[in-house]
Amino acid sequence: QVQLVESGGGSVQAGGSLRLSCAASGRTFSSYAMAWFRQAPGKERESVAGISKSGSSTDYTGSVKGRFTISRDNAKNTVYLQMNSLKPEDTALYSCAAVPLDITYSSDYKQYRYWGQGTQVTVSS
Repeated sequence: QVQLVESGGGSVQAGGSLRLSCAASGRTFSSYAMAWFRQAPGKERESVAGISKSGSSTDYTGSVKGRFTISRDNAKNTVYLQMNSLKPEDTALYSCAAVPLDITYSSDYKQYRYWGQGTQVTVSS
């Protein structure tokens, strides 16, 4: 089992940047593919980015490609989401998720077994 705790959210103006972190408990972090999802009020949960267990493979949803970067440090049991050129439509609760599979990314949140509580990102125009 793994526990996930996100941090780094906040309020920024459009065009700004934020770096989210997701710290995982346990000694088997490198056994999990990781992903970031987001959910805005009144909207369905949306996949954002995913990264393989080793970190060698990443993938993104189309709306964030070229602006967001997912990475991980298995020695620190942490996955990151660097968000640049933020837009008001990026406003959402961002959550990290983990699954013990050899995948890069699944847009289906039901594939992921473990979830953090989320960190709020608010982008003003």
